[in-house]
Amino acid sequence: MTTASPPPAPVPASGRPRFGLGLLGPRRGRHELSHEQFEALALPIGDDGVVIGADSRDAPAVLGLGRPTPFDAVLVGGAWTAQVIALRTVGTGARVAVETGRKQLWTPLAQAANSGQQCVTLHDVGRVPPQGPSVHSPVLVIRDCGARPPRGRVVAAPWQPVLTLLPYMSPEAPRLMGGADLVGVQRVSPEEARHVGRLLGLPADDVEALPTLPDGVTLWSAHRSRSYVDTRPTEPETGLLGAARRVD
Repeated sequence: MTTASPPPAPVPASGRPRFGLGLLGPRRGRHELSHEQFEALALPIGDDGVVIGADSRDAPAVLGLGRPTPFDAVLVGGAWTAQVIALRTVGTGARVAVETGRKQLWTPLAQAANSGQQCVTLHDVGRVPPQGPSVHSPVLVIRDCGARPPRGRVVAAPWQPVLTLLPYMSPEAPRLMGGADLVGVQRVSPEEARHVGRLLGLPADDVEALPTLPDGVTLWSAHRSRSYVDTRPTEPETGLLGAARRVD
């Protein structure tokens, strides 16, 4: 009985057999970029986080709240800006715990955010329980405790940043701002602006600008870097929180 021999392997034009590479396909150019083309791949947002508005170049300003290290921020301004940050933080999948003596101010936001699950919790001053933050369940703690906030039971921790809201430059402000990783300042009086300038090492132009900032605009400062950010609320945010305002 004669056994048929297997057909010979296809031989490419070069005359050398190809083993294990399959059939020859169409020729394509290599996926390479010149050095001049690298900038075309740049994204407007440099890091993951919460988009808190637009900077002076009209680019998205991103606040990286979900960090594996403790992160403290202080905002000298209105609750409206803190509430927008809270809503946008919930939009990233994180939880928000608000320590406040003004529950009536935060209740509409909590009710709107908790339509599907409990994303925003409100707590009396000094009564914030442990939040159990983790990489899969980060939590932002917002302290709206007036001009002289007591030392908090829940402090900044990995995956648990703390944002302390101050309505104005109180005697507690220097201590809080001195220990913060990030400081935001909205419109303040000329005297307060000079005080802020000394604490943050601001140039004269920024000191002069602080008393004239429009509602919703914040000067954010971190380690000598500064950026003016316009919050620019969305239509749903305006419907829930109203127009931007410095005083609540």
